[in-house]
Amino acid sequence: MMNARRLLLLLTYLCCSVLGIACAEPDSDSRNVEPRDAAQTRAGTAREANVAFSAQRAFALLEKQCEFGPRPPGSAAHRKTQDYLFTELQKYANSAVLQPLEYKVGTQTLHLNNIIAEFGAQTGETVLLAAHWDTRPIADHDPKPENREMPILGANDGASGVAVLLELARVFKAHPPPRRIVIVLFDGEDYGRTADDMFIGSRYFAQNLGKWKPDYGILLDMVGDKDLTLPIEANSWNANPEFATAIWNRAASLGLAPFQQRLGPAIMDDHVPLIKVGIPMVDIIDFDYPYWHTIEDTVDKCSPKSLEVVATLVISIIYDGL
Repeated sequence: MMNARRLLLLLTYLCCSVLGIACAEPDSDSRNVEPRDAAQTRAGTAREANVAFSAQRAFALLEKQCEFGPRPPGSAAHRKTQDYLFTELQKYANSAVLQPLEYKVGTQTLHLNNIIAEFGAQTGETVLLAAHWDTRPIADHDPKPENREMPILGANDGASGVAVLLELARVFKAHPPPRRIVIVLFDGEDYGRTADDMFIGSRYFAQNLGKWKPDYGILLDMVGDKDLTLPIEANSWNANPEFATAIWNRAASLGLAPFQQRLGPAIMDDHVPLIKVGIPMVDIIDFDYPYWHTIEDTVDKCSPKSLEVVATLVISIIYDGL
């Protein structure tokens, strides 16, 4: 004989069927099932993104940039690299644009382009991820005086941060992040003999944020060093200590040993113009790099593992928030 509970469930199921109402199977328990909105359902997760990120592919992207040779503004290699980077970002981004600017140095006019790409959700929090794609026209810190007027290859100083962001762009396409991401590759960071003629692209971007204005951002510079050490950059800390602390605490929670819980030197870099207009920014940079601004800043000094360490932190912040 059918007990009362089974009879009630059967009658409920039959009524749902007759009326065309969707219902659970008679013995299922749906009390703990919570609805998810469409954006959340579509969004990727940090775990998926970490699995998708390829350190070897990122390193190949570093090598590809270096195959163009030194990439200072005004050179043929600079133009070819711009075309390559823009084409790569167009493959993966919701949208990608060039932000052109002109800059006069003495009698010379530089024609520069920041490269901007957008990913993920179209509303809500906006996170800026940035690196510079140009390289220095002079090896002014080379130990050999005869090399100091030569351009640098910039495997670490330039190509490493760009390589991480290009590989993340591919990951963002496959696993859309739950927040709006703006990637900016700055031009003209390393051009001048003094700081007055450096950070050209980031200064222009900071004064022309428009729809690209982020809630906060992360700059990647010189993150490919085989012997990676990443203390908290002092300008980042001085401007927004809580923000910088949160990021380095996240690195510690992920077990990323190169991120050291100590204060490093204050670096003039592309994050400073954005800090000056009120954007919380941190500069993830290994400034303890003996090949900085020398002709020895080459691919063999860099490591796929270092790129992966930095990407792991960025992925956690992008997909899980701070």
